Amino acid sequence: MLKIQNLQVAYGGIQALRGIDMEVPDGKIVTLIGANGAGKSTTLRTISGLVKAKSGSITYNNEQLLGKPINAILAAGIAQVPEGRRVFPDMTVLENLKIGAYLRKDKEEIEKDIEWVYELFPRLKERNWQLAGTLSGGEQQMLAVGRGLMSRPKVLMMDEPSLGLAPLVVQGIFDIIREINRQGVTILLIEQNANMALKIADLAYVLETGTITMSGTGAELLADEKVKEAYLGKKRSK
Repeated sequence: MLKIQNLQVAYGGIQALRGIDMEVPDGKIVTLIGANGAGKSTTLRTISGLVKAKSGSITYNNEQLLGKPINAILAAGIAQVPEGRRVFPDMTVLENLKIGAYLRKDKEEIEKDIEWVYELFPRLKERNWQLAGTLSGGEQQMLAVGRGLMSRPKVLMMDEPSLGLAPLVVQGIFDIIREINRQGVTILLIEQNANMALKIADLAYVLETGTITMSGTGAELLADEKVKEAYLGKKRSK
């Protein structure tokens, strides 16, 4: 289990996270919803080691991760698919995937995992020779997810995977998230499309200005009147 306790992060004098507590149980899909600027991306970036915490604790299977270098966090089994995809545009699809496995030395298993990614995303196999920068937005998102999977993560953190994608493509990305989870990968998801995120989430948290204000199952938050009004674009019933 990934466990976050009393996590505080500040940028200069601005408090981004105000002592949040979260749990991401093994094998589950957990989503973190909230408005822009609430601290969602900061949470993921702090777990990944990209942002330094002011105080608190981040443990995975009782191993303290806070303060460890990024490579050690990745080696512990936690990978992140960044917001905005951030593929390497001047490298091929295949080269991008291989970069995702840069910490690994098991060449035969790496080849097997490339084939696994191709099974999840047949489009990437068709375009494995193509420069990543020439792919469509949806294809780049597939590649970003595939690259994240190449480290063989136990926990895959995804930051706004549907951002800027057409509705039909978004549905495909969510189907893949479900499939990756079904194959044993724990998912921690930040997603602007709160409706779709809550529909697939086992557990959900609402983050507002650096504070967790609500938590429950995805279904519970989906049915909550405050959540409907604030994040699902529905007026509260009288």
